[in-house]
Formats: sequence, structure tokens, C-alpha cells
Amino acid sequence: MNWFMLALSKYAQFSGRSTRQEYWMYVLVYVIIAIVLGVIEGVLHTRFLGIVLTLALLLPSLSVSARRLHDTGRSGWWQLLNLIPLVGWIVLIVFLVQDSAPDNQYGPNPKGGLAPAAV
Repeated sequence: MNWFMLALSKYAQFSGRSTRQEYWMYVLVYVIIAIVLGVIEGVLHTRFLGIVLTLALLLPSLSVSARRLHDTGRSGWWQLLNLIPLVGWIVLIVFLVQDSAPDNQYGPNPKGGLAPAAV
């Protein structure tokens, strides 16, 4: 939950870098919350909660994704691949699971040391 709160605290910070752990823990908590709200919506026969969750976490999701792409040495604009069904999503997931790049134009390696490829 700390990783989720960290991402929320940087909700509009598109500069810098985020580690794989920060990004994927954010995604995990987001999915768990979405599932719980989906069950509640099913019981209440409404769609309001899902819409509120999506709108509330849109900006934090975009910012943590941009910082994660920066960590791999790519621009946050690569998120536009989400607009291409299936192929774009697969390519973006491949980018997001890659390890941290060494220090780059977006800042120092957030892991604090050299990336494994540089060792």
C-alpha cells in the first residue's frame, strides 16, 4: 500500500523515474480496488463507482506510467500506444517490464546503483 500512496503523492509529477516495483505495486493495488468496486457495483446494480475510480486515478496512472517509461529510457509519450488495440498494449507492457536503464536524461537510476546490464 505504501507504493500506491507514493504514486498518489506524485500524482502530477511527470518528470523523474519510477522503479518497476513502484509501478507494478501501484497497478496491483489499482486492480484490487477495481475488483472490489466491481463486486460492489454488481450487488448495487450501478456503474458509478467504477467511473469515479477511473477519473480519480487517471492522472496518477498517467504520471506513474510516464515515470516508469522514463526509467527505461523512453519518453512518456509512448503511452499513446494504448490507443492501438492489442499490438500497442503488448509493446507497452514489454517496455514497462524492462529493467531500469543506467543514468539517462530523465535522472539518475532510482535503484541507486548501476543497472544489471551495465555491471
